[in-house]
Amino acid sequence: MTRRLLHAGFGVLATIVGVAAGHLVAALTEPAASPVLAVGSTVIDLTPTPLKEWAIAHFGTNDKTVLVGSVLVGVLLLAAVAGLLTLRRFAYGAGLLVVLVAVAAAAALTRPTAGVADLLPSIAAAIAGVAALAWLVGAAAARTADGQAGGTGPSRRGVLVAGGALAAAAAVMGGAGRWITSYRTRPENVDLPAAADPAPAFPAGLDDRVPGITPFRTPTGDFYRVDTRLTLPIVGLGDWSLTIDGDVDREVSFSFDELAGMDLIERDITLTCVSNDIGGRYVGGARWLGVPLKGLLDRAGIGSTGADQILSTDVDGMTISTPLDLATDGRDAMIAIGMNGGALPQEHGFPARMVVPGLYGFISATKWITRMTLTTYAEQDAYWTQRNWATDAPIKPSSRIDTPKALATIDPGRTVIGGVAWAQHRGGVTKVEVRVDGGGWQEARLGPSAGQDYWRQWYLPWTAEKGQHTLAVRAVDGHHEEQTAARATPFPNGSSGIQSIVVTVA
Repeated sequence: MTRRLLHAGFGVLATIVGVAAGHLVAALTEPAASPVLAVGSTVIDLTPTPLKEWAIAHFGTNDKTVLVGSVLVGVLLLAAVAGLLTLRRFAYGAGLLVVLVAVAAAAALTRPTAGVADLLPSIAAAIAGVAALAWLVGAAAARTADGQAGGTGPSRRGVLVAGGALAAAAAVMGGAGRWITSYRTRPENVDLPAAADPAPAFPAGLDDRVPGITPFRTPTGDFYRVDTRLTLPIVGLGDWSLTIDGDVDREVSFSFDELAGMDLIERDITLTCVSNDIGGRYVGGARWLGVPLKGLLDRAGIGSTGADQILSTDVDGMTISTPLDLATDGRDAMIAIGMNGGALPQEHGFPARMVVPGLYGFISATKWITRMTLTTYAEQDAYWTQRNWATDAPIKPSSRIDTPKALATIDPGRTVIGGVAWAQHRGGVTKVEVRVDGGGWQEARLGPSAGQDYWRQWYLPWTAEKGQHTLAVRAVDGHHEEQTAARATPFPNGSSGIQSIVVTVA
């Protein structure tokens, strides 16, 4: 049994060495081609939509960490099997490791922008993994031979030395890979010009008046991130451009400096992810700086085309479809290059992303954008439309209770119920109502407005009496339409329903 466990450990350690070597080479070439990340990305693409939504609902922004961890655990279990196979014949165990690497290589090559160079991380992983396995198995074989001769000490030290050296090498390569990747994905220093059409002065919210309420402007570091990426793309300004092609009068391309040199607009806009469930956190308000989208499209000439969608593509080939009529109907749609007074962070789309107020992000918020193709839904499908999500998905008016927290226990007496509500491009939020214990709807007090495309804070003074209480909230938009009580899941065009929470007063 001890010998079997030892060889299973050899397989695991050798695989960790291979993964670390592959990760290091990927950091120097293309991070997304790292073996585990390539397999993880493929798993994301193959995962059924209900399972994806379940993962987001249960793990939130940690869903990618859980996915990569699950892939790694599965790989290490198979690696243990490879180690056990070396007890019969080394070639069997080495062959299984090569098969595992071949799967990762195939996954790396399925990426839309993959090239032959994306095989390098897998090749490095195969060489390092098999070599490590050979060293460990060889050290164990020497120990067995010495044991038969009656001298086990030096051989045992040989196994320990080999294992320790390989573990240290894996740690160094893995750490170096992470550092190199983080260094390469840092946004370049960018000095953004002032907007030709600046946003109005941003009003003071209720942040200091209502403890526990969501900040009126979401700090950049706290802004939600939901995408299919397991690693951030590496984008250099010198190599980046935005191209508009397809059913246009003329194909045009713009460098970052050319975009930054145009007349920029600045707008306060709240973005919402379609995966945001009732009362969810995948929504945030920020100040965006960018070039009006319609102005860019007009430079390519779209007036006489038959296109009905903008098929936008990011630097790694991810595609998103945006209805052309909604993107050009006068709303403040833009190609954003700035966020909250600075350049876009890498995780939010540096150097440029699409922002279209009033539409869920999966049809309007392409990050790391590099191409916009004017086409039709009949001719081309984007990533999410291929998975049967809606093509037209306006954001549904919604509201959320921030304080008190669900299932919280609070003191009796005078307190407040507070939160945020949003109804982008529907005249904004004009009223919020709160219901306590199924009673009548009470009108809450609204915080200041930052425009119809921005959310609003709200609060309601409440005298809390001892016992258990149910609190509910709903919003009314600028069209005098109440937030619907009909419950719907995020798939295929966004969740709906009234948030209701239970609190205890004691």
